[in-house]
Amino acid sequence: MTNFAFAGMAGLMSGVMHAPLTGTFLIAELTGGYQLFMTLIIVSVISYLTIIIFEPHSIYAMRLAQKGELLTHHKDRAVLTLLKMENVIETDLEEIYPEMTLGELVHVISHTNRNIYPVIDKKTRKFLGIMPLDEVRNIMFQPRLYDRLNVKKLMILPPAKLLNNMPMEEVMNVFEKTRAWNLPVIDENDKYVGFVSKSKIFNSYREVLAQFSDE
Repeated sequence: MTNFAFAGMAGLMSGVMHAPLTGTFLIAELTGGYQLFMTLIIVSVISYLTIIIFEPHSIYAMRLAQKGELLTHHKDRAVLTLLKMENVIETDLEEIYPEMTLGELVHVISHTNRNIYPVIDKKTRKFLGIMPLDEVRNIMFQPRLYDRLNVKKLMILPPAKLLNNMPMEEVMNVFEKTRAWNLPVIDENDKYVGFVSKSKIFNSYREVLAQFSDE
C-alpha cells in the first residue's frame, strides 16, 4: 500500500509541475524508494503525458501569466512585461488651469520647451483636457486676444487616457489604436498623474531589450 502512495505522490508532483524527472527523483530521494524507481518513472511520465492534453502549462507558468510576468518566446511581449508604468510616466510638464487667459498661457509657454500642457482642475486635481501648442500657435502673437480667450475655450480632449496601473502591453495597444505620441495618465479617481510619451517607452524598451539580450 505504501508503494502505491509513493507512486501517487510522484504522479501528482509530475503532473502539477510538468516535470516527470523532478517528481521521480524527489519522491525517490525523500522516501528512499529507489527499489521503486522504474515504477515511479512510469507513473510520472504517464501523469505528465495525461496532464498536458488538458493543460499545456504548469501551475507556475499559469500564475506568472495571470500576473503578466511570464516571459515567452515572443521577445517584444516579454520585454514589455519588464517595463513598468511608473518608470515611464513624465511628471515635469507644466500644468495649466481652465480659467487661465491666453496671455497667461503664452507666458507659461515662453518659459517651457514642451509642446503639450495638461489642463487640470486646480482644486480637485482632476484631469480636464490638453493644450497642444499647435492649437494656439496662430493666435499666441495677437495681444488683443490675450484677455478675451481662456484655456477652457482653447483646450481639447486627448484621443485616450491611460490609467496609472495599466500593463505596458495594453498601453502600447492604446498608442497603436490612437496613433498618438503623448497620452495623459490618470488614477482611478480621474486625477492627473502625468504623461507618457511613445519616445520615452521606446527608450526604456531599448534599454531593457539590451539587458534582456545580454542575459
